[in-house]
Amino acid sequence: MSEGGTGSPTPARRRSGGRRWLDRASPILVVLGVLGLWEFGVRAGGVPAYLLPPPSSIVQRIFADWRMLAGHTWVTTGEILAGYVLAVVVSIPLAALLARFRPLENALYPLLVASQTVPKVAIAPLLVVWFGFGVLPKVLIVFLICFFPIVVDALIGFRSVPREVLWLSRSMGASQWKTFRKISIPAALPNIFAGLKVASTLAVVGAVVGEFVAADRGLGYQLIVANGVMDVQLSFALLIVLSVLGVVLHALLDLLERAALPWHVSQRVGAGVHGPAEGTA
Repeated sequence: MSEGGTGSPTPARRRSGGRRWLDRASPILVVLGVLGLWEFGVRAGGVPAYLLPPPSSIVQRIFADWRMLAGHTWVTTGEILAGYVLAVVVSIPLAALLARFRPLENALYPLLVASQTVPKVAIAPLLVVWFGFGVLPKVLIVFLICFFPIVVDALIGFRSVPREVLWLSRSMGASQWKTFRKISIPAALPNIFAGLKVASTLAVVGAVVGEFVAADRGLGYQLIVANGVMDVQLSFALLIVLSVLGVVLHALLDLLERAALPWHVSQRVGAGVHGPAEGTA
């Protein structure tokens, strides 16, 4: 009681705060540890820079060529966002329709699965033949790669709504649109965000695949150029930029999920774990 009256933190709260800090800092610590081992191993082992450059030289290369990297990053980011947004706009309404009309799902779902068995690398040259060497083929490849995981997760989310809840809503006079907007969408959001986050990492792969096939700009194109002249430092710099793009997009979706789903159990895991310890103290 005296600790609570004076406002000083209890031991349980201090431990809880330490655990939260460690949870947030652990990814950074792991990355720094891997980079440190990489740097030490390369230099101690005398590995030539043309085989495996140390992280310090890669960072120096990024700063030295930041203008070139920024220009290609802008192009690739545009392709990623355009294809990803197109996949979201098409996939979620399609999943809602499939969940609403079971005969339509039975007819189209096998075709959706079959479409994913075709390697996108094999489709990319055809898209170039059909749509030219512009941005559209890259956007379509990103769309094709992101489309399936969003549809599948959204469909699972819409189908997971308890029928009793839907019956209760309709028995109380709610229209189908209101039931869909107030019940089905909130219930499906956890699965939808799961699909969105999976697709966010695949979007980067799709853009690079498209640029590998036919491009004169973008990080994928520049990666081919760097590999062609055996510029390993630049290749690693490009790979790091691509990884950062995927991580940033995934992190933004994670923040959006936290803002949209504060009520979901996945967002209360930390409170559920540490809360009882604080309360019992």
